[in-house]
Amino acid sequence: MMKKTLFAALALAAASPALAQSEQTAQNGGITEKVEYTDDKYKVETNHFWDNWFLTVGAGPQVMFGDHDKQIGFGKRISPALDIAVGKWFTPGIGVRLMYNGLSLKGATRWGAAHSTGEQVPGWGSGMDYSKFKYYNLRADVLFNLSNLFCGYRENRIWNSSFYAGVGYMRTWEAPTAGDITMSAGWLNSFRLCDALDANIDLRASMVDDAIDGEIGGSKFDGLLSATVGLTYKFKRRGWDRSKTVTRYDQTEANAMRDRLNEMNQEVARLKEALAAAEGQQKQEVINKVIAANLIVFPIGKTTLSKEARANLQLLAEAIKAGGSNTVYTITGYADKGTGSQKTNERLSKERAEAVCDCLVNEFGVSKSQLKVEYKGGVDNMFYDNPRLSRVVITRSK
Repeated sequence: MMKKTLFAALALAAASPALAQSEQTAQNGGITEKVEYTDDKYKVETNHFWDNWFLTVGAGPQVMFGDHDKQIGFGKRISPALDIAVGKWFTPGIGVRLMYNGLSLKGATRWGAAHSTGEQVPGWGSGMDYSKFKYYNLRADVLFNLSNLFCGYRENRIWNSSFYAGVGYMRTWEAPTAGDITMSAGWLNSFRLCDALDANIDLRASMVDDAIDGEIGGSKFDGLLSATVGLTYKFKRRGWDRSKTVTRYDQTEANAMRDRLNEMNQEVARLKEALAAAEGQQKQEVINKVIAANLIVFPIGKTTLSKEARANLQLLAEAIKAGGSNTVYTITGYADKGTGSQKTNERLSKERAEAVCDCLVNEFGVSKSQLKVEYKGGVDNMFYDNPRLSRVVITRSK
């Protein structure tokens, strides 16, 4: 039991950073905007089409595997390779690139039939010559950033490891020319130099039809291995923003309601002084008429009370407690019929009414025996043809 408890505590501690949120609030006139940022490293804002494009240039050695690998040593088959690519990351973990790679390949050929240099391969007589030919390979790759996929996105990560696979077309420049489809896979390692620049090590294997070198042997395919080192420039806009939720509140109507409530409370105080000598029941009836109704507005889909709503309820609670203890007030919850299902609106209207009742009782000391809770579910626009003014709770005396 002790081990299970310790494991649960460690799991909760590890998960808590991903669940944390930060919040910013800005005021512009009557509009309040609240922005909540999630710290979940696996959630980012969707980027735009022109975001996170990059250009890569690299060079290094490459080796061809063909029909005469036994006749010519590995070192004699090494030739230079050039990589030029442009691409885009759609998410921190998935991207694409279009790449040119090429220059020349080295190998051997029988009887000088294809791309012979005229130089014989030592030890194999006059029937085997060295070969060399120029080529290009145009290829489209899909890239998977394993660092971001498995460890979450981090803007300043020094090393990113990516696997990629692609399909392209390879063709020789020199007669006898040949061309065919290529398939490639590789491992791309990127090292952050600054915000705009990465250094890269690209290890790649490619496979192409056996006839690409102008000679058909015993196998169906020839192969290429390359290792290039290069630089990647990341165009602006680069990187991703944290996922966020933006909530906007229009305080204009709420401020107007609060001012009206303040006027009503002032009127209550004036009437209390004027009717101090009257009978208690008559005084209660007058006060009940003055504080007959109160309206609290909720954001769409929400049942929690804002600070402005709590301030209004505090003033209402003072008025209720100043009146007669026998007066019962009905708290009625509503939801906007134009949004949400009937079941959802029933729940929202009920929870809103209960939230107002709980606030009056638990925070401001109103007797629960003076409160009655009702809810009406989704309703059509009740005030000024404004659906926002249907997401409310209204408090009235009987």
